[in-house]
Amino acid sequence: MGFDVPLWRTFTLYRAITLVHALLMVVQNHQYLDRPWVAWLVLVVMAVWTVVTHQVYAVPSRRTSRFLCADLLVAFGCLFATALAAEPFYLTQAPPLSSYWFAGTALAASVIWGRRGAATVAIAYGIADLTLRVIMDAAITGATARGVVLLLLTGLAVGYMARVAEQAEERFAQAVTLEARIREREQLARSIHDSVLQVLALVRRRGDEIGGEAAELGRMAGEQEVRLRSLVADGLNTTVAVHDVSAGEAGPLDLRDLLRPLQSVRVTVAAPATRVELPDHTARELTAAVAAALDNVERHCPEGTRAWVLVEDEPDAVMVTVRDDGPGIPPDRLERARAEGRLGVAQSILGRVGDLGGTTEIHSDPGEGTEFEMRVPRPQA
Repeated sequence: MGFDVPLWRTFTLYRAITLVHALLMVVQNHQYLDRPWVAWLVLVVMAVWTVVTHQVYAVPSRRTSRFLCADLLVAFGCLFATALAAEPFYLTQAPPLSSYWFAGTALAASVIWGRRGAATVAIAYGIADLTLRVIMDAAITGATARGVVLLLLTGLAVGYMARVAEQAEERFAQAVTLEARIREREQLARSIHDSVLQVLALVRRRGDEIGGEAAELGRMAGEQEVRLRSLVADGLNTTVAVHDVSAGEAGPLDLRDLLRPLQSVRVTVAAPATRVELPDHTARELTAAVAAALDNVERHCPEGTRAWVLVEDEPDAVMVTVRDDGPGIPPDRLERARAEGRLGVAQSILGRVGDLGGTTEIHSDPGEGTEFEMRVPRPQA
């Protein structure tokens, strides 16, 4: 049951209580009625309409502006019917026939139309009350102004609280959905760990023991094991990250979550224990540059070359270092590649980091591996 169900039930209860109050006022001041039958007819209409609004507003799909306008017409009609039922002196002893009952309609407007609707209805009530007193040639007192102010404040408060409660209910539903997804992913992760990962680990160990072609199969199985573990962990983290931005505002990304899937048997990723936050585009482009550097290791270095990715979180920048233990880049190799039209390093690494306003330093000596130092500044607040 949503928050709106008890809210609308309270509105119905309020209408019923104010209907009883209107009945007591009519009985108490019966001698000031010119046409008592009109007053009793108005009370019957108010009673029937209270039942109708209870049935209609109980169904969310029926809470439309069209029905609310009908509700307002009935409320204003009952208000102006006072001119037909009573003499002017009646308004000095009691409020108009539907005065307090009218607030039930104003409360409904505050929920359906919001705070602006509540303010509009309150002001319209004040104008209608003044018009009624002018028509009946009755005295205008401060009670009219006080009634409008109370109706306005009540409508604004109820409209605001209804909106807050609606947002809270939406967030609660999102939290329940997130919890269900996390549990489902955790169950899947346990299932994968108990079956696929165990088999891959066994193949890797047996391949190392047997040697030969089996060792190569074991190596491949080990790589897939590491990647699958990273994929499962990244999936759980992504579920939480998606929920964090479900409110509609894309927040910063944790660079560690994007780099983690790049880890394998031959690639080690080292990052701080705390979040390394960067804007969405910056984090993804920096990750793509790191992936391009690791791809160069895979394509141009001997089999078995290891690589390390180190993330350093500085106050004004983020530095990512990609280092390998390969043979290194021969002198002038990058210049020759650029002249031959092969712009992998120039565009995929240097170009990406440069577009982010960062810098890239390349350190490489023959036989001592290669090191890319990518430094990207943080955006100024």
